[in-house]
Amino acid sequence: MTTKEESIRSKLIHALEPVHLDVENESRMHSVPAGSETHFKVLVVSEAFRGLSPLDRHRRVNDIVREEFRAGLHALTIRAMTPDEWERQGGADFRSPACLGGSKAEPGAKSS
Repeated sequence: MTTKEESIRSKLIHALEPVHLDVENESRMHSVPAGSETHFKVLVVSEAFRGLSPLDRHRRVNDIVREEFRAGLHALTIRAMTPDEWERQGGADFRSPACLGGSKAEPGAKSS
């Protein structure tokens, strides 16, 4: 059985032909059961982003993994760069925002 991480990676490779790709399951950092695949971080470097705004790059990545959202993916933190940007900036300091959801053990808490 293919994991969400493998599926995300495969779809991004096929659609964007990245020169660099990191896909990290960050679900362990959230109020979800152990082994969950609900929160991911993606760093993708591709010529396909040349000329696109940051918003359009994010939309493109989200469109590529749309099925994963339908299958339980809750959050995807994206850094989408061109090879030139990657050369200048690298992936330093790419962190997901803090989860604002509460613990599932707390009454009335929102899930992240």
